Amino acid sequence: MKSFRTAWKHIRRSPYQAFAAVFIIMQTFFVASLFTFVIFGSAKIITYFESLPQVTAFFKNEATQEKIDDLRSQIESSNKVSSTKFVSKQDALRIYKQKFKDDPLLLEFVTADILPASLEISTTNIKDLSEISNALQNTTIIKEVVFPKDIVTNLTNWTDALRKIGLALILALLLDSVFIMIIIIGIKISQKKDEIEIMRLLGATNWYIRWPFVLEGMLYGMIGAVFGWSLSVGLIFYAGPFLSSFLQGIQIFPISWLLLLEFLGIELMIAAFLGIFSSLLAVLRYLK
Repeated sequence: MKSFRTAWKHIRRSPYQAFAAVFIIMQTFFVASLFTFVIFGSAKIITYFESLPQVTAFFKNEATQEKIDDLRSQIESSNKVSSTKFVSKQDALRIYKQKFKDDPLLLEFVTADILPASLEISTTNIKDLSEISNALQNTTIIKEVVFPKDIVTNLTNWTDALRKIGLALILALLLDSVFIMIIIIGIKISQKKDEIEIMRLLGATNWYIRWPFVLEGMLYGMIGAVFGWSLSVGLIFYAGPFLSSFLQGIQIFPISWLLLLEFLGIELMIAAFLGIFSSLLAVLRYLK
């Protein structure tokens, strides 16, 4: 308890250095939180697209129901397919009439015979859509395969790139935080050399002297993490209405407060470890 009071006294006596330490850690956890939320949202978007019939195979008119059922069984036997839906000619006609019910001219000469039956396929992993599409295109009873390849490819590539960029940026900021913390704690130790010498003359052990600096670093880390998390959450909630209207049909918002608080808890543990680690490096370097 006394070590905490001493650490807090160190912080109050040098506010500018404390601000610098908290500010750099706040930046680190703001970026980390923001990228985590973006990746969380991207995962939700991919899950949404994976739940839709991404590949639609249209059958030739001469395709018999037996051959269609055989093809469907082969597709479903793959562990890459989550669901299939057969749309008959009559089903296609009902869908067509519903879609163009307000335009009688488009309904006048359309019958079930001229509309193709189709098979809608969803995969467990969005990356498997291309393989399923290629397999269907090589089937003799298939007339056409509709597959939004560019959208799927761009979405997965964008998500993978975002993860890599976010990880690299977070690691760079973490290293900056460690180095700046070491410098700040080192400066504080240098400023208190006379006090430290007096404490040693009075019989204080090395760890008795070191602990307040270690706890000070931990407090910097945790305070910075709270501010970084708060800024990122505020930004997400501010942009929430716009993102909800932009991502119509994709359930990302509202984000559960329990999930946000769990994430804050994880960040606080990481921040505490970061502060302790940085401070230990400093005190072991300057307080031998």
